[in-house]
This record gives sequence, structure tokens and C-alpha cells, in this order.
Amino acid sequence: MHPIILILIFILSAVIGYFIIKNVPSLLHTPLMSGMNALSGISILGAMVAVGLSFQFNQPLIGQIIGGVAIVLAAINVMGGFGVTHRMLRMFNKKKSARK
Repeated sequence: MHPIILILIFILSAVIGYFIIKNVPSLLHTPLMSGMNALSGISILGAMVAVGLSFQFNQPLIGQIIGGVAIVLAAINVMGGFGVTHRMLRMFNKKKSARK
């Protein structure tokens, strides 16, 4: 695939993602973050594929740098999402144990 097409797909997906998340009520952001961890895992796989494809375009260094940054950012998103989800679940467990 041509690199310009890949960049256009990235920009289009970022814009669509922004408008989808913008319309989500604030009460649903934490549960939504839990579900988004799976998509961030897919982003990590996509970054790995992008690094592999960069060798076909004879740009291995640029592909490795951009892919590496994408992998690090997606991993931070996954860790943060699991942290928020774990914290949310602990809050529910405290309320449950206080009633007993």
C-alpha cells in the first residue's frame, strides 16, 4: 500500500474516533476506557505491522521510529486504561463490603 494512503487512513480514523468519543456521555467514559484497551492492543499489532511494512518501502529507520513511538503510546494507553478500570472496580468492592 502506498504511504500516502496509510496516512489518509490514519487521519480519517483519528477524526472519526474523535467524533465518536466526543458524543459519549461522561458517565460512560470509564467503562468505555475498559473496552478501549482491546482496541489499543490492536493498535500495538498495527504498529508492529507498520514497522514490518516499512522495510518494503526502503524506509526501515523511519518506520522503526514511528512504529516504536506508536507501540509505546498504545502501551501507555493500555496500562492507564487497566489502572483506571482497576480503580473503578475497587470503588465498587468497597461499597459492596461496607453493606455487609
